Amino acid sequence: MTEFNKNPDREWIKQRLIGASVCVLFVFAVLFFRLIYLQIIKGEEYRLLSEKNAVRLKSIKPSRGLVFDRNKKLMVDNRPSFNLKIVREDSGDVEETVEKVAKLIQVPFQELMDSITRAGKGAFYKSVILKNDISREQLAIVEAHKFDLPGVHIDIEPTRHYMHTKTATHILGYIGQINRKELKSGNYPNVRSGDLIGRYGIEKSFEKYLRGKRGGRQIEVDANGRTIKILKTIDPVAGLDLNLTLDLDLQKTAQKLLENKEGAIVAIDPDNGDILVMASSPSFDQNDFIGGISSKKWKALMTDPGKPMINKAIQAEYPPASTYKIITSFAALEEKHIDVNTTTYCPGFFKYGNRAYRCWKKQGHGELSIIDALAQSCDVFYYQAGVKTGVDALAQYARGSGLGKKTGIMLENERKGLIPTSIWKKKRYNESWQGGETLSVAIGQSYNLVTPLQMAVLMAAVGNGGTLYRPRIVKTIEDSHGKIIKKIEPQITGGLPASKETLHIVRTALLKVVQGKRGTARGIRLKNVEIAGKTGTAQVFSIKKDEKIKTEDLKYSLRDHAWFVSYAPAQNPVIAISVMIEHGEHGSSTAAPIAGALIKQYTQDLSTEETLTE
Repeated sequence: MTEFNKNPDREWIKQRLIGASVCVLFVFAVLFFRLIYLQIIKGEEYRLLSEKNAVRLKSIKPSRGLVFDRNKKLMVDNRPSFNLKIVREDSGDVEETVEKVAKLIQVPFQELMDSITRAGKGAFYKSVILKNDISREQLAIVEAHKFDLPGVHIDIEPTRHYMHTKTATHILGYIGQINRKELKSGNYPNVRSGDLIGRYGIEKSFEKYLRGKRGGRQIEVDANGRTIKILKTIDPVAGLDLNLTLDLDLQKTAQKLLENKEGAIVAIDPDNGDILVMASSPSFDQNDFIGGISSKKWKALMTDPGKPMINKAIQAEYPPASTYKIITSFAALEEKHIDVNTTTYCPGFFKYGNRAYRCWKKQGHGELSIIDALAQSCDVFYYQAGVKTGVDALAQYARGSGLGKKTGIMLENERKGLIPTSIWKKKRYNESWQGGETLSVAIGQSYNLVTPLQMAVLMAAVGNGGTLYRPRIVKTIEDSHGKIIKKIEPQITGGLPASKETLHIVRTALLKVVQGKRGTARGIRLKNVEIAGKTGTAQVFSIKKDEKIKTEDLKYSLRDHAWFVSYAPAQNPVIAISVMIEHGEHGSSTAAPIAGALIKQYTQDLSTEETLTE
């Protein structure tokens, strides 16, 4: 042995290396035997546990806010909905499982698979709705076969219930499932695939208030997705409630009066612009949309010539006919072309150029002042007033009265109508305005178009002394405890372009329409309530003077529309009404009685309320 090998420092290092190696080997040995224990001895047990149990986060949908009428009568609430769902991670062979479900509940396989496809690949670990709102019979079948349907489960969630079928349908609207484009838009925070959102009416306009806040639950599930244990729960927050301006009882009456008719009725409180009634006919049942409307029903709605999906109160535009004579009166009086003493002789026609423009009364009205001309709806008087005033001045007063522009009601797709001018025609048709066209405009024909809501707003302003209000449909928004979160105040949008003197003249004439001996709506007089109003018959098909065609011989679709606009009581109105009946032919016989019935009911109800509070 050399001197070097006997070096004590080297011997010490060698011992330390051996010791370290033993420690490392020991640690590896422990890990090795632990691995054998976990993988071989206990491997099967842990594998089964990992496959059987998992922790999931389950969303809890909130209840949408309730909807009440002005008298706190419930119009829209929520009911339990049994929603069939699947978690693809737990379902094994997805198509095989879905095929079993389809056969059990008798729903087309492709319909269920389409729901999964729409959810996208990112929803592999989430619940995907196969079918919303299944029946109790389908529920029982699925529950009875749940062990054969891995990953399939049923959630009981609140869904909409429209309590009064086909009542206020177009103003309340309906809900439907959100689509991918809407999800990506960012306009619906905290909304997920499969959730229902407002699609129409106030359900859409007030979606952010009605929706509520989602809750959640942490649960332990087995390999088939069945819940074993609830670990933690965060309760959802219900949506806010809406208190509408609608009068449910009056709305029901309006809807009944529109049965088997096509058209719209709007009633407004003249003092604040509150919508008391908004009815459109034909209507539809919003409850059909809850679980997803069938293609058959949707096709029937889309092909119905009556257009039930259109809110005719704000989306349909009609010639105002003789109701427009209110505007012509404003313009002619304010521009000093006529006054209260001006008279015009009506022989039954008015010659302008080489053409004779007829009055609706063939034998003529004789000598008339503006009050009697408006009360008896003399066309000849207004032909002459229109010629003196001119189309552009007429348009100025029409727009100042709220026509030709949106009212601002908080509903989507409101139409603004059309008030023609000479410049408009030049731009639209590249043609100059013709004098004869002014005659037609002056009596509410030609290019003139208005909505029933616009006419109701106009009559409310005439009745209240000249103030134009923005139509209001929601008064307050409250939480579930009755605390007011938001109050929507009445909003003045302007005033009629008419002096007190002009308004007095027009109001006197409108009173004579109903209360006068020769008024065109004298047939709807009430004993204790004076009604002021104006009839109108809007021409749909022009009959030439040499044609001998009777109205009753025309096809239904070519018959005239019937108008009646009114307010009551005449001296201190509490309600203003616009009635438009498509192809109703005569405002006096078709539209006016409807307004009369509504005025009678509403004023009687108010009298009863006042008696009870005294």
